[in-house]
Amino acid sequence: MSAVLAAPVLALNRNFAPLRVLDAKRALGMVFTGSAEVVDTDDAHLATYDFTSWRELSALKAEFEREQHDWVGLVNGCFALPRVIRLLAFDRHRKVRVPLSRRNIYLSDANTCQYCGHKFPTSELSLDHVIPRSRGGGSTWENLVCACTDCNSRKGAKTPFEARMKLIRAPKKIGAPAQLIRIQHASWAQFVSEAYWNVELQ
Repeated sequence: MSAVLAAPVLALNRNFAPLRVLDAKRALGMVFTGSAEVVDTDDAHLATYDFTSWRELSALKAEFEREQHDWVGLVNGCFALPRVIRLLAFDRHRKVRVPLSRRNIYLSDANTCQYCGHKFPTSELSLDHVIPRSRGGGSTWENLVCACTDCNSRKGAKTPFEARMKLIRAPKKIGAPAQLIRIQHASWAQFVSEAYWNVELQ
């Protein structure tokens, strides 16, 4: 598969809520078969196009905006690679079970120590049980936070109260699916929560 066809495309449901990220090849196939339409966000205006109308618009974009787009060659011309599509037969949020993992805790906390509030590379972070395991604290979304090595060492097997430390926010389960989508193109920004714009994904 060429690099262009492997490019990420954001898929929205019928209500314009983010669902998942597809590769361009699959997204183009869905637009071609009519199960999805292209969502264009140029000039801060939102417009949708079926395959035929997007192909016609692509001809104009090729003439006036060629440098602003990636292109897919067709038999009778070129096709501007869409960055966002809308699935026409899907109006609900996809139910996603977000696994409790080190990666997702770091993602939920945006690589930020939940005690000192500073952001760190993942190599300088660890997981902390707010209520220590020795006190019956479990490995749950509500009891695990991202902590820098210094804060984790200082807290040890104490509760935050005993260690005279305070959480910057209460731990909670990460939302899905929008919060798991890292913005990879400027046109995605209005659909995906800006809270995760700078999250480092492993």
